Amino acid sequence: MQSANVLLKKIVRSSVLPFAAQHGMKKDLFPLSRTLSLSLCLKQDNSCNPSEKLDLDSWKKVMKSGLQEVSETVPENKELSTLAQARETLEMWRLAGRSVPENISEEQLKTFMECPSKSAKKKYLKYLHLKELYKKSDKRKMDEKRERRLETQERASKTDETKRSSFVCLWANSMDRAYNWRAAQSMIFGQPLVFDMSYEKDMSIREVANTVRQIVLSEGCNRRSVDPFHIHFCNLEDNSLYHKEFVKHYREAWGKLLITVTDQCYTKVFPKDKLIYLTADSPKVMKTFDHDKIYIVGSMVDKSIKTGVSLARAKRLGLDTAALPLEKYLLWNTGAKNLTLDQMTHILLTLKDTGDWKKALEFVPKRKYYGFVSKPVHELKKTLNLINTLKLGRRQEEVRKQFAKNYSKKLTQK
Repeated sequence: MQSANVLLKKIVRSSVLPFAAQHGMKKDLFPLSRTLSLSLCLKQDNSCNPSEKLDLDSWKKVMKSGLQEVSETVPENKELSTLAQARETLEMWRLAGRSVPENISEEQLKTFMECPSKSAKKKYLKYLHLKELYKKSDKRKMDEKRERRLETQERASKTDETKRSSFVCLWANSMDRAYNWRAAQSMIFGQPLVFDMSYEKDMSIREVANTVRQIVLSEGCNRRSVDPFHIHFCNLEDNSLYHKEFVKHYREAWGKLLITVTDQCYTKVFPKDKLIYLTADSPKVMKTFDHDKIYIVGSMVDKSIKTGVSLARAKRLGLDTAALPLEKYLLWNTGAKNLTLDQMTHILLTLKDTGDWKKALEFVPKRKYYGFVSKPVHELKKTLNLINTLKLGRRQEEVRKQFAKNYSKKLTQK
């Protein structure tokens, strides 16, 4: 009996305990070894047969199964501990006065832990903090709006304004029906407008959210237009970032939108000779709006302005490209010629209805250009260069000489 116990202790000390100490499971294995030794003692006492030997193979199987169960629970505990540590660091940063959100989910916490550097973690937390502030401000505005609405309803109940409010509601409902009817007609007879949803890998989560917000504005202005487009969302896969943001914005109305959503590429839906990819990097300039063509707009918002991404995609697919004639009609200021998706939709709708570039390009932000071109472009560029040199103080003598020559010519002409 004593020899069996001594043999058991030697085996535990020589084989199992170093492995358990290496993996931090020594405390959990001591009760296990003790129960094994006690069970063996009871077995020996009950049998009273000193000739029975210890079955080491079965004992090793029992020990291995116990070790596997313990090793399966270790990573879960490690993951919980890392999440707790991350929450503690966030609490410390909040106490230090940094921009940290008050409420953070487990998914956001995991993405925070997966950030490669400390600056990336700070930027992600700042983005979540600003998003939380925007939500709070929107909620506060909605509450104030609700309170004002209740006050107006109370006042209207005392006066004859209830008739007017009912008329406004009736007018709004009838206009919504008219807009929906136009959108339904455009799905049958309207000109298609394609939004390419294949740029998810080229953007961050914040940029995807901004893209979806601009597409929502585009869909709204298209629905309210006189002759709307038949909007197609191509390359839109289920459970993608685009899809999640759309569901977040539209909620129950996502399945009721009068648009076409597909995960196929537009080259499989439409003939290639009718497709034109609109991109600011295209060498070809769009002269007139063609009602027989199908225009494609890349659903991408890039803060870092990645040039050539949409042009490279159009070239890979063998499609025609075009750029808006901004320099032909606008005296462009410094900066990129990339426009938002809702601005592009407004421009295309105006061109479709009127064909007037001046009316269409009024939707370009005024900070990006000095004004519309009324003279030849080369003369306006000369005057702009003169203004810039005067501002910078370079070649002032040359500028003065040029101004004197032009002034003398004007005097002689008079």
